[in-house]
Amino acid sequence: MTTKNIPFSKEQLEKIIETHPTPFHIYDEKAMRENARNFVKVFSWNEGFREFYAIKAAPNPYLMKILREEGFGIDCSSVTELEIAKRVGMSGDEIMLTSNDTPASEFQMAKDLGAIINLDDISHIEYLEKNVGLPETICLRYNPGDLKQGNLIIGHPEEAKYGFTHEQMIEGYAMLKEKGVKRFGVHTMVASNELDPDYFIETAEILFKLIIEVYEKTGIKVEFANLGGGIGIPYKPEQKAVNLEYVSAGIRKLYDEMIVGNGLAPLKLYFESGRMITGPYGYLVTTVRHIKNTFKKFAGLDASMANLMRPALYGAYHHITVVGKEKQPLNTMYDVTGSLCENNDKFAIDRMFPELEPGDFVVIHDTGAHGHSMGFNYNGKPRSAELLLRENGEVAQIRRAETIDDLFITLDFDELKDFEV
Repeated sequence: MTTKNIPFSKEQLEKIIETHPTPFHIYDEKAMRENARNFVKVFSWNEGFREFYAIKAAPNPYLMKILREEGFGIDCSSVTELEIAKRVGMSGDEIMLTSNDTPASEFQMAKDLGAIINLDDISHIEYLEKNVGLPETICLRYNPGDLKQGNLIIGHPEEAKYGFTHEQMIEGYAMLKEKGVKRFGVHTMVASNELDPDYFIETAEILFKLIIEVYEKTGIKVEFANLGGGIGIPYKPEQKAVNLEYVSAGIRKLYDEMIVGNGLAPLKLYFESGRMITGPYGYLVTTVRHIKNTFKKFAGLDASMANLMRPALYGAYHHITVVGKEKQPLNTMYDVTGSLCENNDKFAIDRMFPELEPGDFVVIHDTGAHGHSMGFNYNGKPRSAELLLRENGEVAQIRRAETIDDLFITLDFDELKDFEV
C-alpha cells in the first residue's frame, strides 16, 4: 500500500498560486534527491554503476542538473535531448544516445560530445561508418524476442521496432571488432512501468547469457550492460513500489555466478530509468473551474490533457487529492475533465470524491515523468509552467508558462495581410 501525500499544505499552496497561477507542474527536489541517492546506494556493490536518466521523462535542464549532481548520466533519444546534455555541461560517457531511425546529424552530434552510441539496428553499423565514422566504443540494443515477455505498455518484444535479433547481435559484434571498434556494451529495454521486481532480475539473466555467448563466439569482453528502464511506480494507492534492494540482490547473485564465474568481470551495470526517478515527485496543480450536472456529474478543471495526456492516451490512473478536503468523505462520483474539444479529455472517470466546488484546488499525483514532457498545443492551449519546490521550502520557476505569442512565433501575420485567396 502506497500513501499518497502532497509535499505542501493548503496554506503553502495558496501562497504559491498567488505568484504562479494554475495549472502548473511542481517537483519535490528533496524527495527526488533522496530517491536518486538510494538508487545509487543499492547498486554500489557494482563498480562503475551508473543510472542514465531517461530525459524524455522530464526534459528540464534544471532537473537534469540536480540528477547529475547525484551522479547520474543522461539517456538521450533526439538531437534536442543531446542539446540539453550539452547545455548542462555534460560530455563523454555521461551521455548515452539510444535512438531509432537516427539521422547522420544526430549520430555526429553524439560522437562530437563523446557520447556512448547505442545502435538500434545492424544496418546502422554501415550507416554510422559511412556517414560519421565508428567511435572507439559502441553499444548494441538487444531485442530478445520471445525469450522475454513484454508488458501492456511496450507490447511483445518480437513486435517492437527496437533492437537487434539474437543472431544479429553476434554478427554485429563480430563486424564491429573487425572494423576496429575497441570497447563494447549491450543494452535492452523490454518493459515500461513494470512493478514485478523479478522481471528486472530475469532481464539481467538474459543479458548475462548473451554476454557469455558473445565472448565464446567472438572473443569480445563486453564492458557494460545497460539493463534499460521500465521500473514502474505505484500510481494507485493499493500498489507497491518496486523493491530495489530485492532487485539488486537478485542481480548481484547472477553477476557473481555468471559474470565473475566465467571470468568476465568487471562488468559495469547501467540503468536508464526515467519514470521511477522523477515520476512520484511531480504534481499537476489545477483548479476546479465548473461543476456540470447532466447525465452524470463533471468537474471541469483549468488543466486539460494538454498538461497530462496519460489518462486519455492509456486510460492510466493518476491519484487526485482535493486540497483541504482530504479528510472529508468520498461521497460524490465525478468525471474529472479538461476543456479540450475531445471527449476523452478526462483525468478520472466515475471516481468518488468529496463534494467539489468551483475554486477547489486539485493536485494530480505522479506527474513528474511523462507529464509536462508529453504536453501539446491542440486547441491552441499554451503549455503550463514548471516549478521546483526546493529543499529549503522555497519555490523556483524552472520553466515559464507558454503564451499565445509563443504559439504564434512560427507564423508571420504581416505576410498574411498581403496573402491573396
